[in-house]
Amino acid sequence: MKTTDELTALRREFHMFPETGFHEDRTKARVAGILRGLGMEVHEGAGVVGVLRRGSGNRAIALRADMDALPITETSDHGYVSQYEGVMHACGHDGHMTMLLGAAAQLAEDIGFDGTVVL
Repeated sequence: MKTTDELTALRREFHMFPETGFHEDRTKARVAGILRGLGMEVHEGAGVVGVLRRGSGNRAIALRADMDALPITETSDHGYVSQYEGVMHACGHDGHMTMLLGAAAQLAEDIGFDGTVVL
């Protein structure tokens, strides 16, 4: 899940099924499933946290993205408009999640670092 076409499809999926803050059940399940598929340790709560450990180093870095949408009605007519009346990703969080998951996929393949990445 890191080709341009795969990432574009994922962003459009997130855009089509937006969820407002603290109601992101579908979104959290999708993100957690992707992170697990990449072999990451996953923790779910109010959000989703993926942990990738490589080597024995004690250095760590965190990367984050928001996943909530806004209570706004989408008036666009492109092929991936929000399917939920009155809710849309007008804030760009669909893109932010996609970029983070693209980075996660790349990092999961990269064995050239020693430490922990928390996403």
